[in-house]
This record gives sequence, structure tokens and C-alpha cells, in this order.
Amino acid sequence: MNTTSAPSYRPIRAAQDAATMLGRNLRHTMRSPDTMIMTIAIPIVILLMFVYVFGGAMQASDHYIDYVVPGIILLCAGFGSATTAVSVATDMRDGIIDRFRAMPLSHSAVLTAHVAESVLRNLLTTGLVVLVAIGLGFRPTADPLSWLGVLAVIGLFVIALSWLAVTIGLLAPNPEAANGFSFTFMFLPYVSSAFVPPNTMPAGLRWFAHNQPVTPVIETVRGLLLGTPIGHNATLAVAWWSGIAIIGFLLSAWLFRKRTKD
Repeated sequence: MNTTSAPSYRPIRAAQDAATMLGRNLRHTMRSPDTMIMTIAIPIVILLMFVYVFGGAMQASDHYIDYVVPGIILLCAGFGSATTAVSVATDMRDGIIDRFRAMPLSHSAVLTAHVAESVLRNLLTTGLVVLVAIGLGFRPTADPLSWLGVLAVIGLFVIALSWLAVTIGLLAPNPEAANGFSFTFMFLPYVSSAFVPPNTMPAGLRWFAHNQPVTPVIETVRGLLLGTPIGHNATLAVAWWSGIAIIGFLLSAWLFRKRTKD
């Protein structure tokens, strides 16, 4: 009887362990003022800066805020990934993982909980940024189905970025290095269609902006929110970030096994 119940028991136990670890990570986040500031205040400050400081320099109409909000959303995820990488690196440095290994705890729950906490934190930030943007004049035309599409695309992007952040946290020798390495993610939205059309860039940057993985996500989110043409960008976004999520998951699982091997 035990042999028949074991396969169904393991996933349930792993989910319970992941939920327990998620609660731990959420408590750490709530008790960390700098994390909360990074999560909530900085994205809003960036939004205000682009709208009121850089927006006036753009030869654009009053609708620049509509253009820039999708890029700000993705930029927020880049900030959030840095926090995740630091949390993983801190756990590895402080030896808490060794204590978890001595407990009847699913090893996969540790990394899964970090990713789940990152997704929840980034979705909260996304919601706050959108609300502030609406207060500043952002006027999306999306219907409920389009909003669900936006949530799905951003969710996939955040999941993939979070697994990459976990990988960096496992590779980094200390939390400071993890923070520095993960901040490289933030530069991708700047060389994309997030803040200016790629056609305004020099030839080399224009090619990179059109062909890097962030641009399809931005164009898909922009199209769903504002009704602009999406074309093949949705397919590219799903292909890029599904692949990145799988690679990040496999790499992090392998690194975790390697670093926790006796």
C-alpha cells in the first residue's frame, strides 16, 4: 500500500514544504525595510523620472506615458531579480541550507519558494506601478481578456527572470556579488523598445534592440494594453522566456545539488 501512495504523496509534501518556505521568505521580505523600498518605492520613482524628467525631452506627444509604462513594468522585474539573487546567496553563505538538509524537507522547496516569493513581490510592484501610472494619465484600452494576457506574459517573464536570479545567487561567492551580477538584467530594457522606438537608435543598437528577448515582451504588453500591433511578438516572447525559464530551472537545480553535496 505504501508503494502506491508514495508517488502521489511526494508532490503533495513538496508543495507543503514550498508553502512553508514561502511563508519564511515573505516574512523576511516584510521585515526588511530596504527590500520593501526597493520593491515599491524605486519603481515608482523611476516611473516619475521617465514621465516628468525624460518625457519632456522626447519629441513625443502627451501620450509618452502610455508608451513608457510597459518598459517600466519590465524594469521593475529587473530590480526584483536582484533581491532574489541576494536572498539565495545569503542563504548559501549563512549555512541555513545545511540546517534545512537535516530536516525532513523537500530540497526543491527551498528554491521554489524563492521563485514564488519573487513572483508575488514583482506582481505586487507591477500592480502599484500601473495604479500610479493611471493616476498620472496612463490610459490603457485593454478589456478583461487582454488584462489576463498581460498578467500571463508578465508572469512568465518574472518566473524566468527569477530562476535566472536563483542561478546567479547559487553561482555568486557572496550576496554582494549576487547583487552586482543580477543588476545586469536591468540594462536590457534600456536597449529595447521600452523607452524609445528602436528605429531611432544607431544601426548596431537598433539590431540588438529588435532581436533581444525583452523587446517582444514589451511589444506584447504594449499591444495588449493599448491596442498597438503585436504581430509575431507574442510568439517570440513565449518562446524566449519559456526557454530561459527552463534553462534557469535546470541550471539552478544542478548547482544546488552540486553545492549541497556532502
